[in-house]
Amino acid sequence: MSTDPASAADIAPVLCLGETMVLGASAHRLPLEETPDVELHVAGAESNVAAGLAHLGQDVEWFSRLGDDPFATRIRALLRSRGVRADAVVTDPRRPTGLYFKDVRPTGSRVLYYRAGSAASALGPDDLDRLHLDRRRLVHVSGITAALSASCDALLERLLTLRRPRPPISFDVNHRPTLWDPATAGPRLLALARRADVVLVGLDEAERLWGTADEDAVRALLPEVASLVVKDADRAATSFTLRDGGDERTSVPALRVEVVEAIGAGDAFAAGWLASWLDGHDPTTALRLGHLMAACTLQHLGDLPPLPPADRLRALAADADWDQIDSTLLTRLPEHP
Repeated sequence: MSTDPASAADIAPVLCLGETMVLGASAHRLPLEETPDVELHVAGAESNVAAGLAHLGQDVEWFSRLGDDPFATRIRALLRSRGVRADAVVTDPRRPTGLYFKDVRPTGSRVLYYRAGSAASALGPDDLDRLHLDRRRLVHVSGITAALSASCDALLERLLTLRRPRPPISFDVNHRPTLWDPATAGPRLLALARRADVVLVGLDEAERLWGTADEDAVRALLPEVASLVVKDADRAATSFTLRDGGDERTSVPALRVEVVEAIGAGDAFAAGWLASWLDGHDPTTALRLGHLMAACTLQHLGDLPPLPPADRLRALAADADWDQIDSTLLTRLPEHP
């Protein structure tokens, strides 16, 4: 195996850790058995977040393991073009880069994974020494990693149980039913979430995993998490922030958009919220920036679409007339690749 070592004097303050794969999807939005052409995209929950953070001006690195194959080259090149550092990623000549396909149908997209035995599934506690954790302001992970292998789960366990001071850790629950069933995933993801400093979770997945009925019930399960964000699909997002012994609850309605593809929007929301959190903005602004990033992604097929300029997104998030913003404005803004 080989690693491109990061300069000890030049470490990105934000680290995103997890598997990235190459995604194949119909170029014509047809079922896979009918399409004449398949487009290749780069997709992975944590690298999606990294790309969003980089677009919003954060200095961010993505770490994982990739195979020694053209798909790995494609992933590295795409993320670097989006401003994400990837120099420390490990190349594993014995395991492939993971692949998956979207099978687009009128009833919604079905995802077909080909990731068993992937290079990223070999991530483990020994990788902690590569992460320069003492130099980070934030480490972002997701529950997907815990489902990939025993060693991946052990990596998250070690990371989240490190003695403080350690960098703040954000944890997106990101339950994938195709990877593990709710009965197995529920207790494990709850245990991991309780150790994180920031937790992002969809209300629907919280209900599926933990039987919670609303945002306040989710908070009751995670009372000691410093910042909890509960996303209620296309309706609203609610954050809970511990401040001076109290719990500040903030809710912001989502923007209405014409959805092309929902997959990837949660990662975009996380990038917007985390970027605002890193910059010290108030909860309302953070939720708004999350909604804006999600709205942009919902209107494209790929997980990493072109985005409007960061300064325009930030200005919209701070706009006092948020309730009057027409989401079609996003399609009229100039886009950065």
